[in-house]
Amino acid sequence: MRNSKAKRFLALALSAVMVVATAAGCKKGDKKEEYKGADTLVVGYSNFSQKFSPFFSESAYDQDVYAMTAVGLLGTDREGNMVMKGIEGEKRAYNGTEYTYTGIADCEIKENSDGTVDYNITMRDDIKFSDGEPMTIDDAIFSLYVFCDPTYDGSSTMSSLPVVGMKDYKNSLRSVSSMILSKIADDTVDISEFVTDEQYETYKAAFEKCGTAFAQAIADYCIANYGAKDVASAATLWGFKGLDAKATAADFFNMIAEEYGYSIAGIDKEAADAPLSELINAELGDRAEEFATYVKTSDVQNIAGVKRTGDYSLTVTLSEVDATAVYQMGWVVAPLHYYGDKAQYNYDKNQFGFPKGDLSIVKEKTTSPMGAGPYKFVSYENGTVTFVKNDNYYKGAPKITNVLFKESSDADKLTGVATGTLDISDPSISDAAVKAIKEYNSNGEMSGDKIDTSAVDNLGYGYIAMCAKCVNVGGDIGSTESKNLRKAFATLFSVYRDTVINSYYGERASVIQYPISNTSWAAPKPTDDGYEIAFSKDVDGKPIYTDGMTDDQKFEAALQAAIGYFKAAGYTWDDAEGKFTAAPEGASLSYEFMIPADGTGDHPSFGIVTNTSNALKSIGIDLQVNDLSDSTVLWDALDANTCDMWAAAWGASVDPDMYQIYHSSSVAGAGGSGSNHYCIMDENLDKKIVDARSSLDQTYRKAVYKECLDIILDWACEIPTYQRQNAVIFSAERVNLDTVTPDITTFWGWLNDLELLEMQ
Repeated sequence: MRNSKAKRFLALALSAVMVVATAAGCKKGDKKEEYKGADTLVVGYSNFSQKFSPFFSESAYDQDVYAMTAVGLLGTDREGNMVMKGIEGEKRAYNGTEYTYTGIADCEIKENSDGTVDYNITMRDDIKFSDGEPMTIDDAIFSLYVFCDPTYDGSSTMSSLPVVGMKDYKNSLRSVSSMILSKIADDTVDISEFVTDEQYETYKAAFEKCGTAFAQAIADYCIANYGAKDVASAATLWGFKGLDAKATAADFFNMIAEEYGYSIAGIDKEAADAPLSELINAELGDRAEEFATYVKTSDVQNIAGVKRTGDYSLTVTLSEVDATAVYQMGWVVAPLHYYGDKAQYNYDKNQFGFPKGDLSIVKEKTTSPMGAGPYKFVSYENGTVTFVKNDNYYKGAPKITNVLFKESSDADKLTGVATGTLDISDPSISDAAVKAIKEYNSNGEMSGDKIDTSAVDNLGYGYIAMCAKCVNVGGDIGSTESKNLRKAFATLFSVYRDTVINSYYGERASVIQYPISNTSWAAPKPTDDGYEIAFSKDVDGKPIYTDGMTDDQKFEAALQAAIGYFKAAGYTWDDAEGKFTAAPEGASLSYEFMIPADGTGDHPSFGIVTNTSNALKSIGIDLQVNDLSDSTVLWDALDANTCDMWAAAWGASVDPDMYQIYHSSSVAGAGGSGSNHYCIMDENLDKKIVDARSSLDQTYRKAVYKECLDIILDWACEIPTYQRQNAVIFSAERVNLDTVTPDITTFWGWLNDLELLEMQ
C-alpha cells in the first residue's frame, strides 16, 4: 500500500483524521501584531498551497495546518492502533512505558448475525469549538455528509467504504465524467440516458492521454530520486507491484486507476506532479465544465447506514466486515455553523447543512480552517501561517500562546534551527545534514546542546529474499530439507546485518527482525512474548550467539550454524577439505544473488551479500553476486520466478494485510497480484491471512499475524533487513525538550500533546 503524497512531503504530523486531538480556527481580521513576542514557537515548513481545509487539503503540510485547528472522532496510539475508548482513555504500553490515550469519542464495533457490522460512536458532551459553540453529533454527521456528497472531490475515500446505502446515495447524483469513468471501467454499464457517444469518446481520450502522462510523471520522479530504471521498477517503488518489465506508463496508469476504482479524487492522491484532475481539465479546455455537470439519477436522500441515535451519538452500519474501516471512523468533526449552514440542517428531513450536490459554502472556508483543537488559525501571510492558542481546548489551553508555520527551503530548515530563526523543522537527513548537526552540537552527536534530533521510522522496510522455486531440495519447496537449505543462507545474511546497515545508514536506519514494518501495530516488539532475533538459532533449535560475543565470533558462529543447516539439507561435507563437495538433488553448490546497486555496490545490503559470499566460499558454496546496473533484469527475473536471491524494499501501511505478498494465489502466474515473488505456498499461512483480514478484533489479528510472520520466517524466503528513518529536529536552546511528547513515532508526531509543549 502507498503512502500517497507523503512520498514527496515529509509531514511533521499525521492528518487530523488520525490524530487524537489537534487544533482550532479564527478570523483573518485579527491583528497579526497581537501574536508576536517571546511566547512564540516557529516551525520551518515546506511551501503551503493554502488548501487548509479538513475536507480539501492535499499536501501533508497543508494537512498539518488544519490539524492545528481540528479534532477527529478517533485517534491512534504510537503504533497506529485506533483508540476506541477516548472519553475515559486507554492505557497502552510502548517501548516499556505506559501511556494513556484520550480523545473526544468512543467507538464500539458490533458484528450482526446478518453479516452487517455496526460502528456505534459516542461523543463527549462537553467539547466546544474555538469560538465557544458546543460540538454535537450533528457536526459529525454534517462532516460525514460532506465527505460522502456525490460532488465531493477531495482526497478522502470515506465514501468507498461498504456503508449500507452509500452507493445508492453517491450514485443518486452523478457527474457526466463519473458516469463515463464507470463505463470505462466496465463497458457493459449503460449511460446512454445521460451521456452522448461523442461525450464518452472525448472524455475517454482525455482520460487515457492524461493518465499516461500522470503515470509517466511518477516514473520520472522515481527515476530521478530513487534510482528506478524504468516504469515497472518505478511502479514497484510507488507501491504498485506486478508490472512486467516492459510495461508502459499506460499500463502503470491502468493499475493505478483500477486500485482507486477509476476515482479521479483517489488517483490524484498518487500524484508526483500535477494531479490527474488538473491534467484532464487542461486537456478538455472550455469543455471541462460540461463534463463536471451533475445529473440526478435517483431520489435517494440519505445514507441508509448512517443513523443519528442521540445528541452525541450515531451508528454507521457496514454491509460486510472490513478490517480497514475503523481507520476511517476517526473523521474530522468540523463545525456545522462555520463550514455549513445551520438553517439547512434538519436530520429528520434529510437536510445536512448544505444543498446536496453543492459544496460551495464549504469550499469558501478552504483557506481559513476552524475547529475544536488546541490552536486557532489567524492568518497566512508572506509565507507564514499564524496560530494563537485556543482557551476552549478540551484538554486545556496550550502553554505556548503563538505558533508560526514558516515556509523554509530544505537548506534553511537546518541552519534555521541551529541559528535561532526556527525552533522545529524536518530537514532531509542526508550525510551532509548528519555531519552538520553533529558539528553544531558540542558533543558531536545528533542530539546535543544546539539541536535535538527525533528519528522517526519511515513507512517501509528493506529485505533480502530467496525464491522457493529456485532454492529448494528435490523440487519440494516446502520440505524441511528445502527450508534448511534456505536457513543456511539466511543465517549468514542475518549475522552481517548490524555492522553493514550501521555502516551504510548510521543512525538513520535500524535492523528489523520480522518481515513487517516497525511502524505497524502488528509488528512484534522486543517486549512481546515469543520475540526473537531473526535466524539466531541453529538446526537443533539452540541459540547461535551468546552475550559478550565479538562481531568476529558471531560471524564464525553463524558460519558453523550454516554448515549444520546445509548438512541437514542433504549437502555432502568433506572433513578433510573442510568444504561441501556435493549438493542434494534439485539443489546446487552455486547460486546467484541479484542486487540493483547500479554496478557500483551502492545499496544498503551490498555489504551483507558480499560478506556472505566470502564466508560461503570458504565452505565450498559459490554465491555469485550480480551487481545490476539495469534493475529491469531483476524485475524480469522476479516476474518469471527465476531469480534465486535478491535485495529490495517494500512499502508499508497502517493495516498489515499480508494477502498481496504472501498468499499462495499471489505467486506470479497464479492469477493474483503476482507479488509473492518468494513463491511461498503454504495452506496454513493462507488460512491465517484470510482469518486475520476477516476479523475486526485487533488483538486477535495481531496474534494471528505473529503466527503468519513465524511461518514466513520458517520458510526462510525473506530476511528482514532494515528500516530507514526520517527526522524532526528541535532547538535545544529554545524548546523545553522535557515537554515534547515522548516516544515520537510515525503515527505519533510532535504535534500530539502540543498543548503541553513549552519554550525555554
